[in-house]
Amino acid sequence: MLLPKKSVIIFTRYPEIGKTKTRLIPAIGKKKAANLQQIMTEKTLLKVEKLKKFLAVEINIYFTGGNLDLMIAWLGKKYHYYQQIEGDLGLKMYSAFQDIFNQDNQQVIIIGIDCPTLDSEILKEAFIALNNYDLVIGKAMDGGYYLLGLNQLKKSLFTNINWGTNQVFNQTMEIANKLKWSVYQLPVLRDIDTPEDLKFYHIDFF
Repeated sequence: MLLPKKSVIIFTRYPEIGKTKTRLIPAIGKKKAANLQQIMTEKTLLKVEKLKKFLAVEINIYFTGGNLDLMIAWLGKKYHYYQQIEGDLGLKMYSAFQDIFNQDNQQVIIIGIDCPTLDSEILKEAFIALNNYDLVIGKAMDGGYYLLGLNQLKKSLFTNINWGTNQVFNQTMEIANKLKWSVYQLPVLRDIDTPEDLKFYHIDFF
């Protein structure tokens, strides 16, 4: 029996000084904020690479800032790169899912780079859950989510949601319930979005 084709989408930003992790700049400065963006992206990629020891997955990097040449110079040629489209986060994610599902992938997971405690075991758990559930989601402590996994795409999952607020997870769950989808919830984890979040992690980004 053929196994479902699996793919991971990673949303990130080119670590240009002054243009990334802007909410952290007042606390740590522009250079350290850019360094943090770089380190967290690289650490996230290492975790997805570790996942590949257990599961055959493709890695797709959706970036904003910089350009394709800069991204390849930074992270190498072995990944698939795509520029994020214009629009709100929902539109960006929907477009990315659409791209990857259109390449004959049956199980697709999207993550950012802001969750240091997201590891290869949780990623593996998410893909295993997609064998039995319509949707897999990892709630972030701020009320958003750090991971979304799908077997099929519905645009309604990404519309009429107050992105950037503590309502994102709840609103997404309400939509999934209306679709009568089965949902698997991963452990609740903390993102790094604000200076307050940095207190919970020891990160050497100097």
